[in-house]
Amino acid sequence: MDKKSLSERDICTKYLVPAIQLAGWDIETQVREEVSFTKGRIIVRGKLHSRGQARRADFILYHKPNLPLAVIEAKDNNHGVGAGMQQALGYAESLDVPFVFSSNGDGFLFHDRTGTSDQVETELTLDQLPSPNELWQRYCQWKGLDAAACQKVEFPYYDDGSGRSPRYYQSNAINRTVEAVARGQDRILLVMATGTGKTYAAFQIIWRLWKSKQKKRILFLADRNILVDQTRNNDFKPFGQAMTKIAKRQIDTSYEIYLSLYQAVTGNEEEKNIYKQFSPDFFDLVVVDECHRGSAASDSAWRDILDYFSGATHIGLTATPKETKEVSSTLYFGESVYTYSLKQGIEDGFLAPYKVVRIDFDLDLQGWRPPKGMVDKYGQLIEDRIYNLSDMDRTLVIEPRTWAVAKKVTEFLEASDPYQKTIVFCDDVDHAERMRRALVNLNPKRVGESRKYVMRITGDEKEGKAELDNFINPEERYPVIATTSKLMTTGVDAQTCKLIVLDQHIKSMTEFKQIIGRGTRINEDYGKYWFTIMDFKKATELFADAAFDGEPVQIYNPGPEDSPVPPEDVPGPSEPAGGKPSGEGEVTITGGDTGGVGEPRKRYVVDNVPINIVAERVQYYGPDGKLITESLRDYTRERVQRQFASLDQFLRRWTDAEQKKAIIDEMAAQGVMWEALSEEVERKLGKPLDPFDLICHVAFDQPPLSRRERADNVRKRDYFTRYKGSARQVLEGLLEKYADTGVEHIEDIKILQLDPFRSLGSPVELVSSFGGRQQYLQAIKELEKALYA
Repeated sequence: MDKKSLSERDICTKYLVPAIQLAGWDIETQVREEVSFTKGRIIVRGKLHSRGQARRADFILYHKPNLPLAVIEAKDNNHGVGAGMQQALGYAESLDVPFVFSSNGDGFLFHDRTGTSDQVETELTLDQLPSPNELWQRYCQWKGLDAAACQKVEFPYYDDGSGRSPRYYQSNAINRTVEAVARGQDRILLVMATGTGKTYAAFQIIWRLWKSKQKKRILFLADRNILVDQTRNNDFKPFGQAMTKIAKRQIDTSYEIYLSLYQAVTGNEEEKNIYKQFSPDFFDLVVVDECHRGSAASDSAWRDILDYFSGATHIGLTATPKETKEVSSTLYFGESVYTYSLKQGIEDGFLAPYKVVRIDFDLDLQGWRPPKGMVDKYGQLIEDRIYNLSDMDRTLVIEPRTWAVAKKVTEFLEASDPYQKTIVFCDDVDHAERMRRALVNLNPKRVGESRKYVMRITGDEKEGKAELDNFINPEERYPVIATTSKLMTTGVDAQTCKLIVLDQHIKSMTEFKQIIGRGTRINEDYGKYWFTIMDFKKATELFADAAFDGEPVQIYNPGPEDSPVPPEDVPGPSEPAGGKPSGEGEVTITGGDTGGVGEPRKRYVVDNVPINIVAERVQYYGPDGKLITESLRDYTRERVQRQFASLDQFLRRWTDAEQKKAIIDEMAAQGVMWEALSEEVERKLGKPLDPFDLICHVAFDQPPLSRRERADNVRKRDYFTRYKGSARQVLEGLLEKYADTGVEHIEDIKILQLDPFRSLGSPVELVSSFGGRQQYLQAIKELEKALYA
C-alpha cells in the first residue's frame, strides 16, 4: 500500500489508532476521535447568519472522561511529521492539556508544555507513544498535585445519561477549581462571561467535591431570589433530597447542600443574622454567585457571612470581577484560576455577537440652556445653566426626548420583528415608567393585542416583577418589551432577548458588562443567534476601554511606608463603591425635588423643547473582538487585501475554486459582512451585485456588473447552443436563478427540486439529461466560467 496515497483519515485509522492501543490507551474510555470542541463563530449577514469553522482535534487522550491529557493532530503522509504541531498547540492551549503530538503516520513529534523536561520537542517512533500512566504522573507533577491530591481530582463529573457533558471551557474551569481545592487553596475565583454556564460549572465542581467527600456540607449564596430558584430547579436538581433552600428565617441542620439568598440569613438587627445558628465550622465549602457584588466589599453583609465561615473553602463566581479603590474581588479571592471571556465565547460560537446602533440627539451633544425665567411643567423655576447629556433624565427630563427614544425603538422593532424580546435600560423607576408610557402610546395595535406587550419591570412594582418569569420564558410571547433600571442588569437569563436599549448613564464597567450579558445567550430553537444594542447615551464607548474584555486589575493604594510605584498593576476604571448589591435598590424620582437614593436632587420636567437626531450609525462586532467604526467599504478592503495581495491573486483563486460558495464562506469567516456590504454598495449603485463584483469593486476599484448584466452577456455569446432539450432548459433556468439570487444557489444541486425545474422532470431525470452527475457538475463549472469571463 502506498502510504502517500492515503487520506488523513486513513492515516488515523491504519497507523495512529494501532499506535495508541499499543501504548495501553483504552479506545472506549480514554480516546476520542474528531472532537469538535467549539461551534464556530456566528457570522451575521443582515438578517441572515452562518457559522465559521468549528475547531476540531483529531484525537484527545484522557486519563478519565473529565481529565484530558493530550492532543494528537494528524496529517497525510505528504506532510512532515511535525506539520500539525502548531495547529495542535493552539488546540492544547484552549483545552488546557500539557502534551501535544503531531503525526503523518511515520512517527510522532512530541511537545511537552509542562516545562519539566530538558527537551521541549522530541521525535518518537509509532511504538514510543507514552502510556496513560506515564502522562498522568507527569500531568500531576505539572499541576503540583501529590499522590493524595491526584486521587482527589479523579472523581468524575455528574452524568445524567443524556449525553450532556461540560463544554471544553467549563471542563477547564471545573478541573482548575477542583485541583486548586486538592492543593489546599481556600480562596478561589472563577471568571466566566455571562451566558457561558457558570451555575452548571459550579454544580459540577460541588458535585465532584461532595461525592469525593472532600466537602460534606456546602452553602451556595446568591443575592436574587430568582437566581436561587433557577439554580435549585435546574442545574442543582440532581442533589435531590440532600439539598434545601433556606427560607422564612428557619434553619435545619439535617441537610448537606444549602441554597440561600444572602438577605435571608442576614439583617440589620443581630437576631436576624440567622447564619450564626450554624456553628462556624458547619460548612466545608461556601460558593458565592455574582461575587463581584456585595462580597467584594470588606464592609458588606456578605463579607460578614464569609468571615463567620472563614474556615471553609470559599469559591467566588462572576462574569465581572470588580476592582476599584474600595472594592476588590481579587484582593479577597485571589487571581482567577480560570477566565473565559465574552470575546472568546463569541469567537468559539457559544455566545451571540452583536451590532451597535448609536443614536445621538442634538441637545445631548450641544447642550440646552433654558430661557431666562423659564419654569418647568410643574411650575419650578429652572436653574439657569447649560444642561448636557449627563443631566438628561437625571436633573432634566425632556419629554420629547423620551418620546424620540421610544419612537426609534418602535421603528426598529417594526422593521425587524415586533415580537422580539427587548429590554430598555433607564436611569431610574420614574424614567422607566415614562418610557413604558411612551412605548404603549406608540404601539396601540400591539398593546390592543395584549396589555402586557410593554411592561415596566422594576423592584418597586409587584405586577411588573410578577411578569419577569414570563419575559425570560422563550415560550411566552408577552411581555415583549421590558422597561427597567437596575432590576434586570444581572442574573436574568433572557435567552431570547434580541434588542438591548441603553438610555441609561453607565460609567461602571462591571454594570456595563452585566447589561450586555443580557443579550449574549444563544437559543437556536427560537432563532436567537445575535442581538442588537441601541445606544442613546454613549454607553457603548466603554467597548473601547481596555478593561471591557481584559484581565481585571486592582487599583494600587500605597500606604505611608509603601513605594508609590505599583508592583505590577495599572490603574483601572473607577466605579461607584459600596457594599449594597446593584439592583437591590431602585431610585424613584417624580415631579419636582423628590429625593432618591443618596442626596436629594432637583429634577425639572419640560415638555415643549424640540429635539432632533443629529447622528445615527451602525457599528459591527468584528472578528478581532472590536467594534468596527471605520466605513464598511474601508473595512472590507482591508480584510480582502489581507487575504489577496492583488486583483490577479483573487481572480486566480475565484477561477480555481471548485465552488464559489467556499470562497464566500471563507471570506465571511475572515470578517467580510456580505449582506451589510451588499445593502450599502447596491443602494449607491442601484443594482444587485454578485459577491465577485462586490469584491472587485470595493477592494480593487473595478467597475462592477450587476448579476443581470452578467447573465445577459452569457446569453449574447450563444452559450447554450451546445446543449439540447431538458439540459438546455435547466441551464437557462439556472442562469435566471443566478440573475435573481446569486451564484451560491446554482451550485446547490437541491435547486433542481424547486420551480421551474420540477416542472421539467425529477432531479434524477434532469441530471441524466446531461449524461450523469459528473457531467452536470461540469456543466455548472462551465456556466460559472462563462459568467465570470
